[in-house]
Amino acid sequence: MRVFRIIRKSFRDAFKSVFRNFSLSMASISCTAVTLILVAVAVLVTYNVNSITEDLKDVLTIVVFVDSDATEEEISSIEESIRSISNVQDNLEYNSKDDIKNQLRDSDESMAQVIDTLTEEENPLQSTFVVNVVDVKEITDTANQIKELDKVTSVKYGESIVNQVVSMFDVVSISCIVAVIALILVTAFLIGNTIKITIFSRRQEINIMRLVGTSNTVIKLPFLIEGFVLGIIGAIVPIIITIYGYTFLYDYVGGKFFVDMMVLVEPAEIIYTCSFVLLLVGGLVGMFGSLRAVRRYLKV
Repeated sequence: MRVFRIIRKSFRDAFKSVFRNFSLSMASISCTAVTLILVAVAVLVTYNVNSITEDLKDVLTIVVFVDSDATEEEISSIEESIRSISNVQDNLEYNSKDDIKNQLRDSDESMAQVIDTLTEEENPLQSTFVVNVVDVKEITDTANQIKELDKVTSVKYGESIVNQVVSMFDVVSISCIVAVIALILVTAFLIGNTIKITIFSRRQEINIMRLVGTSNTVIKLPFLIEGFVLGIIGAIVPIIITIYGYTFLYDYVGGKFFVDMMVLVEPAEIIYTCSFVLLLVGGLVGMFGSLRAVRRYLKV
């Protein structure tokens, strides 16, 4: 029962302190809200980037062209070598030059007329392997490994587009993370200053508590709770913006990011997880800021 009384009193003192230093509390809450909005953006961007990257591995393929003079044994050797590469998926597809000729014949009547004039010995087409990769970010290295194989004449995978997309995603993700870390530190500093002022205003009460033998834990608890409360309150607006803002954006762009192959994650899959992350980060940042301030005071 004594523990519950201490916790109840700590919560009461924490809420009183929030309203007692209202202007500074609002500054801390506002900074927390701005930080958590950026945290939400970073989480949403990172989650969507990972999802789009995962989808791209099934869309972006490496087409491997085999020398026309390659024998069946050499083609089998190429297939085994490609399958042995760790970044290659199991669904390796082989198209012989006769298969490609038939596909071209079926695709267009005028093309069929041209194809039919060729004998089997005159077939200028090359057999190909269509390769899907596990990690799109390593597609260039994988293509270079395949290019070195004997009887492989060339590989095509749209390297310029792939590299630009991957580089853009990396820059966006890193920029969001750096901005969020910087603002989290600023927020923790502001909350720490709020707690310091609270400690200063209650310094006589705290000294009396220490003189009568009150433990440091009991003294710290109201301030830790105050920091936690400031962080949680600061998370409310970002959570609302995340839920309604992302849902609106998803509906506005039709669930796609510029092109059809870049599909955004559906709101139901991410907004609640993101909201929980914001609540957790807000509370932890608030407690971290208050903990530093309290520790510093108790060392005096």
